[in-house]
Amino acid sequence: MKIIFRCIALLIALTSGIAAAQTDAAARNYPSRTVRIIVPFPAGGPTDIVSRVIAQRLAESWGQPVVIENRPGADTAIGAQLVAKAPPDGYMLLAAMDTTLVMNPATASAPLTYDPFKDFAAITLIANNTSLLTVRADGPRTVQELIAKAKANPGKLNYGAGVITTRLAGYLFNRMAGIEVVLVPYKGSADVVQGLLTGSVDYIVDGMAASLPLIQSGKLRALAKLNSRPTPALPEVKPLSVAADMPSLEDISTWIGLVAPAGTPAAIVDKLQREVVKMYADPAMIARLQKAGITAASSTPAEFDAFFRKEAERWAKVFKESGIKLQ
Repeated sequence: MKIIFRCIALLIALTSGIAAAQTDAAARNYPSRTVRIIVPFPAGGPTDIVSRVIAQRLAESWGQPVVIENRPGADTAIGAQLVAKAPPDGYMLLAAMDTTLVMNPATASAPLTYDPFKDFAAITLIANNTSLLTVRADGPRTVQELIAKAKANPGKLNYGAGVITTRLAGYLFNRMAGIEVVLVPYKGSADVVQGLLTGSVDYIVDGMAASLPLIQSGKLRALAKLNSRPTPALPEVKPLSVAADMPSLEDISTWIGLVAPAGTPAAIVDKLQREVVKMYADPAMIARLQKAGITAASSTPAEFDAFFRKEAERWAKVFKESGIKLQ
């Protein structure tokens, strides 16, 4: 009987050793074919921009294609579900926002089609974004003028926002300002900016990447930023606390990270994370993103995992206590 147990133990050890060797070999050879990064937004927004910059660098480093697939819809849930069900081999990744990992579970009125806490392996943060309060060039010149216009026309002004985080930021701004304004929700930043340009909305709350060229060309005007982070691309734009003697919404963070399907080998996750850190060590890379209105960021997989879980817990409590109803 002892001999049988020893044989079983030996077989288990051999099997585990073979599996570990196969995993190590897969990581060493990764990638050996095309890697896809799913962006759960239309093209043109900050998540799309930073993902394409990273994809280009990864492809150059690896000598393998790294392609972007835009899968917008359902507050990023369509793209998230696709990656959650993908094979855990590192060949399909998700550019996940705070919306995907934090706001959706905090605000969902029905069960999500993915579980942000079980379905993904965190890789790294890749960007922090600053949201702006923006109008057309012929609109109000200051935050105070916008508030005065809204108070003179209660319920008649519209504001546009895309992801839940910016919708919530807009709601909180409106509440602090004491104005009654109608939200027009959009799928992504490109649509939000187009809505402002065409006059469908009177102002927008959105990350600055999509609107930056139009602000710099004078077609749009940024009235304030909704946190106190530095914005090298728009150094003249002040936070709400300075621009309008209002509290800045510093506790609302919009960020982007990379995740893989749960079960992806740690060696592959670590390889991906190291590639991002390496590319961000290049000042030209950082400057390129800053020029697009994006602040680069990185973290270890463990740091990113702990960060988004803590944020999810915090926002679930904040949202419940606020009584806010988002469209």
